[in-house]
Amino acid sequence: MAYQGEYFVERYGARAAEATPPIKKMLEKGVKVGAGTDATRVASYNPWVSLYWLTTGKTVGGMSMYPPANLLDRDTALRLWTEANTWFSSEVGKKGQIKVGQLADLAVLSADYFSVPGDDIQDITSVLTVLGGEVVYGDSEFGKHSPDIPPAMPDWSPARHGSQYQPRPQTQARAMALNTACGCASSCGVHGHAHAKAWTSGVPASDESTFWGALGCSCWAF
Repeated sequence: MAYQGEYFVERYGARAAEATPPIKKMLEKGVKVGAGTDATRVASYNPWVSLYWLTTGKTVGGMSMYPPANLLDRDTALRLWTEANTWFSSEVGKKGQIKVGQLADLAVLSADYFSVPGDDIQDITSVLTVLGGEVVYGDSEFGKHSPDIPPAMPDWSPARHGSQYQPRPQTQARAMALNTACGCASSCGVHGHAHAKAWTSGVPASDESTFWGALGCSCWAF
């Protein structure tokens, strides 16, 4: 729903979207719930997008879907991604917490999950990841500790040819640079000189001024 909420609301209405899925009610009823990336063909493997959605009730486009009564607090949402998941893998007490006797798996984050504004949760990244007590990833000041990453398999994988996760601020900065760098002689009748709006927009449900609603505009020439 974080990625497709607008489409759901357009088709079924905002009222129907208020409990899709009813995670808070499931927890109150004692249902075992865990959080994960699952089907990465249609979603993101980024856990912070999920935590943003669980705690703010918003889509990645910023649309509010859920009333406050259906939102999770940050501690509960984080536990779904960590401790709560161990029940499903029969590893309760073995991992999921930073605790003596459990696996030494942890991450140092780029921002404090519990204090940043809700909208900024989706932009959190790991700057240091430790798995089994060994550093497996480092960035920023921890970059020198990051081990060399072996090539992705199989050898034809897009991940071997520049396809990788890019934090949202980086993609937004690139779009802004494209907007300000336009030097074309004539502007598009729909977007003006903001051609990057057409290049970087997803498939909108209602905004006819973005990419798919402007089929045939002069931005197609770039």
